Amino acid sequence: MGFIAQNIGTIIVGLILLVIVVLIVRKLVRDKRSGKGGCGCGCESCAMGCNRGHAQAAKKSPNR
Repeated sequence: MGFIAQNIGTIIVGLILLVIVVLIVRKLVRDKRSGKGGCGCGCESCAMGCNRGHAQAAKKSPNR
């Protein structure tokens, strides 16, 4: 019990950070599943052609 009492501040901060990370990952997964995930910018300015998908665009690239 002494360990917990001595480190209660660190434990609380660690738990808060853990909750924040879990919420961020959950949001990223939900966005990816709903089709909002991607390169992080709008498709209108995407050099990889978001409408085709990045994997297909990379396969068709003449540089590969």
